[in-house]
Amino acid sequence: MRPLSHVRATDVAEAVATVAADPRREFLAGGTTEVDLIRANVLRPDLLVDINDLPLAGIEDLHDGGLRIGALARMSDVAAAGTVVSRYPAVSQALLLGASQQLRNMASIGGNLCQRTRCAYFRDGASACNKRVPGSGCAAIDGLNRGHAILGGSERCIATHPSDLAVALQALDAVVHTVGPHGPRTIAIDDFFLEPGERPDLEHPLGCGQLIVAVELPGAPIAGRSLYLKYRDRQSYEFALVSIAAALTVPRHGRGDVLG
Repeated sequence: MRPLSHVRATDVAEAVATVAADPRREFLAGGTTEVDLIRANVLRPDLLVDINDLPLAGIEDLHDGGLRIGALARMSDVAAAGTVVSRYPAVSQALLLGASQQLRNMASIGGNLCQRTRCAYFRDGASACNKRVPGSGCAAIDGLNRGHAILGGSERCIATHPSDLAVALQALDAVVHTVGPHGPRTIAIDDFFLEPGERPDLEHPLGCGQLIVAVELPGAPIAGRSLYLKYRDRQSYEFALVSIAAALTVPRHGRGDVLG
């Protein structure tokens, strides 16, 4: 058995500094994906920095009518929050369709955005996978790939990101706030998920020790008429084959607005 250490952080600066000191260290929030991957020997950290005591679970109103959702807010809490349901129904719907009730009670918003692909070849720990071992190849391209990417893939990787929430956030122009060893950073959601290209192992622009602290939804009346739709093989706890989030107005006269 490979040794694995665990510490509990008491503030954001401490958590960031601890992880930034060594690339073999990782943050631990809900752990609903990370623990599975450690057990499967896909992830091999030496130290997990538990961030669950950090004050990052709130949902705050913004002056423009938007919302700031803490990275440690649980999926179930955000899905049920009145301000989310009324102002951003697509976000609530995406969270409710994204996992079982048990997982929603544990999984965090920040962790949802940073979860790894559900590609079986990535997760088996043995097949060729450029995302897991750069340069080793991609078994999915000529393998079982019905649930893989049709658009946005590359010759090196056709894995898809499993987050339902990410689709809704893309449609609503969300912003991701982080804190790292060099200070705070703001990342537009359109720039947060990287296409595989030549480096499928690079999934997002977060550096070592860079921690998501919040997701911000801008104020927009049209978002109150948003919708998230998900097509899947079964209606209980299944990943999307196709999903879409959109918001639109249809005025009686003239041209309407669309987000999506």
